[in-house]
Amino acid sequence: MLALQVHPSPSRPHHLIREGPTAGVYLRVGSTNRRADAELIEELRRFARGEGFDEQPIPGLDSEALDFRAASESFAPVRALARRDLETLRLVTEHQGRKVPTVGGMILFGRERERHFPDAWIQAGRFAGADKSRILDRAEIRSIPARGVEEAVAFAQKHAWHGAAIGAVRRKDRWSVPPEAVREAVINAVVHTDYAQRGAPIRLSIFDDRLEIENPGLLPFGLTIEDLPRGVSKLRNRVIGRVFNALGLIEQWGSGVQRMTAACQAAGLAAPVFEEIATRFRVTIATTQVGPRVVEDTDQAILDALSGGKGLATSEIAAMIDLSPRATRTRLARLVGRGLVREIGTGPQDPRRRYFLAERGPA
Repeated sequence: MLALQVHPSPSRPHHLIREGPTAGVYLRVGSTNRRADAELIEELRRFARGEGFDEQPIPGLDSEALDFRAASESFAPVRALARRDLETLRLVTEHQGRKVPTVGGMILFGRERERHFPDAWIQAGRFAGADKSRILDRAEIRSIPARGVEEAVAFAQKHAWHGAAIGAVRRKDRWSVPPEAVREAVINAVVHTDYAQRGAPIRLSIFDDRLEIENPGLLPFGLTIEDLPRGVSKLRNRVIGRVFNALGLIEQWGSGVQRMTAACQAAGLAAPVFEEIATRFRVTIATTQVGPRVVEDTDQAILDALSGGKGLATSEIAAMIDLSPRATRTRLARLVGRGLVREIGTGPQDPRRRYFLAERGPA
């Protein structure tokens, strides 16, 4: 047996001489070889230089091209945003003596983001049956990405509330797919989309038997499908990832796939399926249960505490289950994401915020 180890070359991408530098670059995708187009070749060059597309400056604009008010409103639940934070977060950068927006800054908070990046939006659809031959409902989600994530989850929730379990006392509605899993999949799509590609947005498709979320861009180079369940991650868009992390949308690098999988399995669903198709990445979440729903003891204690039908505050629940308010908030957020608990209030800082069982919340 002969084993060879080939180290990455610093002068990538390489090409077949007989086909030339524009037609002779090939990528290994799964078990196939694929010819790289101009966009993939340029991404390979950026990868070799250690650069991210969303970190690049947009020289023709100035810092006023960013909507500071929209950025401030997004950060308001977390902290007050100062003008100098735009540089720290790499929403703007220095270019030839001027402060200009980065690609990531424009995608996140640009005043004319669609003019510069016309595919940076989410197309959502609910289809009849198991294919796209008949559409029942659609939405074009063109809000700034942080808001668009929540709108995409809301669209999925609107169409995913199909099952019911008939108990001894009352009917209990069930989410066919846990909102937490949808949210993680949408966030991953927004953070890892290849925004240099043109021609198609992020797509959320809901069928009778599954939900699919698809984004432009293959996995970052060096990352494989098999790496994902192990928590291995490479961030394609560093600016978008940094901002989503600061907003609390990303808790820990590389953990999104694991949380998505855990939410599906806890709901009695199969683990999500990840695929690279052409130049796009797809997550498929089946909505047919393959096992019982799983609720661990502490989460069950929270559900039991809420079973009286009276809304409780975080501090009240914490005292009943003997956990700190912070640990209780984390568990409540997870139960809300799984569709087991409803949260009623104007925001995280609302002192009157209350929690209810999902099937017993107030009208």
